[in-house]
Amino acid sequence: MSHDGVGLRTVLRSAAFLTAGTLAVPLLAGCGSDDDTSRPLAGQDIALVARDKVAEGGTLKWAVDAVPETLNTFQADADAGTTRIAQAVLPSMFRLDATGRPVANPAYLESAKVIETEPRQVVLYKLNQQAVWSDGREIGAADFVAQWRALSGRNSSYWTARNAGYDRIAKIERGASDLQVRVTFSRPYADWKSLFSPLYPKDVMGTPDAFNDGARRKLKVTAGPFKVEKVDTAQKDVVLTRNPRWWGKPAKLNEIVLHAVARDKRAAALADGTVDLAEIDAGEAERINLASRRKGTGTPLQGTGKTSAKKLRSWALAHGFDSDEVKDGKKKLRKAVTRYLEQQQELRAFDVRKSLEPAYTQLALNGAAGPLADERVRRAVARALDRDELAKLVLTPLGLPAVPVGSHLALSGQAAYADNSGSLGGQDTKEAQALLADAGWVAGGPVKEQKKAEKAAGGERDKSDREKKSDGGHDGEYIVGEDDKGKHHESAEEKRDKGDEGGKHLAQDGKQYTGNGGAPGAYAPQGTAAPAGAVTGPLAKDGKALALRFVLPSGTGSETLNTVALRISAMLDKVGIRTTITKVSDESYFKDHIASGDYDLALYSWPSSAFPATDARPIYAKPVPAADGSVNVEQNFTRVGTDQVDQLFDQAAATLDEDEERDLIRKADSRIWAAAGSIPLYQRPQLVGARKDLVNAGAFGFQTPVYEDMGFLKKGAKVSPSPSGN
Repeated sequence: MSHDGVGLRTVLRSAAFLTAGTLAVPLLAGCGSDDDTSRPLAGQDIALVARDKVAEGGTLKWAVDAVPETLNTFQADADAGTTRIAQAVLPSMFRLDATGRPVANPAYLESAKVIETEPRQVVLYKLNQQAVWSDGREIGAADFVAQWRALSGRNSSYWTARNAGYDRIAKIERGASDLQVRVTFSRPYADWKSLFSPLYPKDVMGTPDAFNDGARRKLKVTAGPFKVEKVDTAQKDVVLTRNPRWWGKPAKLNEIVLHAVARDKRAAALADGTVDLAEIDAGEAERINLASRRKGTGTPLQGTGKTSAKKLRSWALAHGFDSDEVKDGKKKLRKAVTRYLEQQQELRAFDVRKSLEPAYTQLALNGAAGPLADERVRRAVARALDRDELAKLVLTPLGLPAVPVGSHLALSGQAAYADNSGSLGGQDTKEAQALLADAGWVAGGPVKEQKKAEKAAGGERDKSDREKKSDGGHDGEYIVGEDDKGKHHESAEEKRDKGDEGGKHLAQDGKQYTGNGGAPGAYAPQGTAAPAGAVTGPLAKDGKALALRFVLPSGTGSETLNTVALRISAMLDKVGIRTTITKVSDESYFKDHIASGDYDLALYSWPSSAFPATDARPIYAKPVPAADGSVNVEQNFTRVGTDQVDQLFDQAAATLDEDEERDLIRKADSRIWAAAGSIPLYQRPQLVGARKDLVNAGAFGFQTPVYEDMGFLKKGAKVSPSPSGN
């Protein structure tokens, strides 16, 4: 899970009590036909060239969010940096192609296939005879056995984050030769291609101590085009160098240095040469594009130098300076602007490479308790949303295809993808209102006075915690509709006259704002007629207004989520659903809110997997009560699940017929749509700032990077236009 760069793969528990009641729905088939095939909406953008156009040598400095806490991808605190290192230095039996589908990796495999299905499934791996670890030992059955035993879940001394698939293995043995490995399963497993990618040496997997501690800051034995030279926490670097025992095509680069750079510092890091390659946000992408387009500065510092402070501040605000910088004295601000302009000159050596990330952003609806425990209300929320508009809001300004995601379990281009959103239905204001009316929420009903806002479903927060996290309203809460009585709502024009740019600074520092559309500046000017079909008053039931708490992260990079949340709030307001937007720190967003169930609505992202029967099941599994009274939600943070969805996942994981597996995954997705626990919105943009002469690197999309082909363009060579057209 992620929200603008924050990721999670571990399975967590929630102590909140969850209700299991949902309305029954008939078995639904996917909307797409069995023969449907799709293509990725955007291709790779990596300045692709043949290896003979890549210069020998050089160091690639690549930005990461942080120095990884561990180099073991199977531990709970592994992150994206851990994965990047593993891809460059460890064997992987399968890797993903440009469509997000697993393909055999010829550097390690001659072949891998199911050779028996009765009485048990047997997979035979035939290894590349040149494949050796960096200590000279052949990669073989002993490594497969060690990894299976460590990840099988049978020995709790191994601190593993996941064991899916490995727990289905009955035995592993040597085949007809040392280059063959036979894996026998205790029960059929469709996603067997997900296993042993990456594969660690038996030195790491052989004992609990080695597994738990031996590969956290060092990895002595590797088997990729690169090896781990050092992890330097002081310099915030992980240094990878060429592996002299690599048998494949030799790496073009001498070194890859992964350097930790904060997301909001990446344009500056590119400009000063700290990094050559970095994932960036839309604002920094615009800086790079602006630098490429402009030859002159076009700034108030040109000319006589007698720039007024007001003009300088206006220019700084227009170019992304934060309010604190703009408040500094003219002398400090002038220095900051000068530094910015110097960086712009350096950024002319870079371009922006863009694609769509293999992940999507969703609206999560917490179905544990409160109004959203009623499936009709969740469906009404979904039917109020114009997903096309939300996708365009995020992706069109970036020049990326603005197509709403139609599946929870795959993305366009992947085998299991089909647009199953028809199982729930598209935007329909009248249908949303009818669903709310059927659930008992009516306009003009009596609303009891509330001294404190209702807690979000499943949330457990005491008074002191509320006061600490927010300083607006009674006990840190702003009651929906309570302070609107008899008050004049300023128009957008009036707010601009006072310096409020229509909600631009919404909900900073944990403050909450509520109203028509959810935020100051979201009101239409006085005299504007209500949209056709819009509810003219708050909906109420049993003396309570229909109000939902929309929780968002407040850190750097959350601007897009904030914009999307505002638009969603306005859409919900049209059908009579009021929202209170609360912004919390990134550190507490997931742990204290999403995982613990302290929210009604939230925006976060899930990565797409080539193996949804395995990887997506814990995200949509029906919550299960535990013996201690808590509920195990696995990764299903919406707390919405059904027995039928679980059964479809189990069936998909157990079939060895790829067409049948695909159809079962599509049926599961249709049921997930119908339950309306989460609403996929758009595929996340992937924006990468890259030095112009850096090739075979950038926005990779679905495909696993080919590290040995990365490098710098030879003098005189040229890069062909991106096939994606980006």
